[in-house]
Amino acid sequence: MTSVRADPRWLDPDEMRAWRAYVIGGELLRQQLNRELQDNHGLALPDYEVLVRLSECEAWQMRMSQLAGQLASSKSRLSHQISRLEKAGLVRRVGCAEDARGVIAELTPHGMDTLRSAAPVHVNGVREHLVDLMTPEEQRVVAAVFERVIEHLDLT
Repeated sequence: MTSVRADPRWLDPDEMRAWRAYVIGGELLRQQLNRELQDNHGLALPDYEVLVRLSECEAWQMRMSQLAGQLASSKSRLSHQISRLEKAGLVRRVGCAEDARGVIAELTPHGMDTLRSAAPVHVNGVREHLVDLMTPEEQRVVAAVFERVIEHLDLT
């Protein structure tokens, strides 16, 4: 938890420029990627991210608690999201064999087909709106900075 100081270290103009560029640029990027997925596949970006994470797992399955952590989502929010994806036939919940209280999210064949169809639109958007705008060195810097932020803020 961050402590509140009586004398905050205000951002200088360069720090403020970096902060605001991140906030606005990140939001505009997510909105654009979401719009492209919605327009072409009727799929929201957060739902696409769930499908991707499940597709990368053995048997297309992951514990809900682990999935929430990987998506930086609350368990409650993820549960509502999985309910919507279940209604669409993209995922299903199954019981955990090792832990009767555990719940597993599983990508369905329809979910995998949807992901395969949507992935080219998403990757083209990521490339066009971010990756191709950076030099290889800038890509390494962005990755290093946000890996450090993730490590610093990871509460799991």
